[in-house]
Amino acid sequence: MSQRLRIAIIGGGPAGLMAADTLAPHAEVDLHEHGKHIGRKFLVAGQGGFNITNSVEGDDLIAHYAPSGFLDPALRAFGPTELREWLKEMGMDTFIGTSGRVFPVKGIKPIDVLTRIRERLLERGVRIHAEHVFTGFNAEAQVRMENREGPFLLDADRVIFALGGASWPVTGSTGIWPPLFEGLGISITPFRSSNCGVEIAWPAMLVRAHEGKPLKNIHISAGSRRALGEATLTRHGLEGNAIYPVVPAIREGATELSIDLKPDSTAERLVERIGDKEPKNFAAAINLDRMQLALLKAFTPKEVSLSAALFVHHVKDLHIPVCGLRPIGEAISTAGGIPLQELGPDYSLRKHPQFHTIGEMVDWDAPTGGFLLQGCFAMGRHVGHSILGEGA
Repeated sequence: MSQRLRIAIIGGGPAGLMAADTLAPHAEVDLHEHGKHIGRKFLVAGQGGFNITNSVEGDDLIAHYAPSGFLDPALRAFGPTELREWLKEMGMDTFIGTSGRVFPVKGIKPIDVLTRIRERLLERGVRIHAEHVFTGFNAEAQVRMENREGPFLLDADRVIFALGGASWPVTGSTGIWPPLFEGLGISITPFRSSNCGVEIAWPAMLVRAHEGKPLKNIHISAGSRRALGEATLTRHGLEGNAIYPVVPAIREGATELSIDLKPDSTAERLVERIGDKEPKNFAAAINLDRMQLALLKAFTPKEVSLSAALFVHHVKDLHIPVCGLRPIGEAISTAGGIPLQELGPDYSLRKHPQFHTIGEMVDWDAPTGGFLLQGCFAMGRHVGHSILGEGA
């Protein structure tokens, strides 16, 4: 085409920023953010340790995303290696931590990454409009916006929506947009908590003695989901990197967790270590700490402590009933939003192909550990290339 496409992007999170970066050299790009600053959730995500992606690649990478297949083309084209190279182009080196997570090198903070991305977009001619709020569609399916000067209609060839899900509403991901899309005839899957704590009815004494303490190096399973890592006991239940990967199973109906408190030892080896010791010394013989022992006592009958074999059986497979998931407002991410059947391969709405939806507003899921950001960045790159492939 001789005339450059006019692209409007609504949402200044990772997906929207990457879409803008991809399109800017070849199209006229306006990025609209309803807050005062872009990337607020990006900054909040960095407060707990800024792992920007994960080092796994190929099939091992895409296995972390659900539903299977949906993000494969985007992730294969723009995986962790490509994301790290993109950051390096902006002068930001990264390193792989012991868990496989990828972090900016020491001294580079989340605000530094965001500032450099913003500078790059401005250098490429992207026009960033803060405090511009998406308010819906008119009868002709034109996009309605509002800023301090009042309401207006977007004038663009394509609109990319990156409105976020419903987690961390303080960052702007309030999840209030679904009714606006339903007015266009787009079905919406209700938002559900993901990467969140699970609720457990603890005995009061257990909470008083151990709230805030970690269960380190444990293996947790629920349904077909499994994870190795750490979990923290809260007054409401458990949370942490060993919990988040099994949340989808709880969401799908699993009612209990199975915890292996000693994943590095076989049951046979633990029984050998107990030997002929008295029951009161079972825990010390296999190095169970006070919190682990308290959990075991809280969720097993008394006779378990009288037999080394029974004791070890429950150490290796402790069943804890789950009441549910923590609320969406506490979740790191959400599932739900635009169903995949509403989208084409380029993430355009099948019923309104001039509109594209990317990021957490689409119904896909991934665990923490860099996978969420990687998925959003890959979607932004994919939608940009898809639009440019049409002749921008």
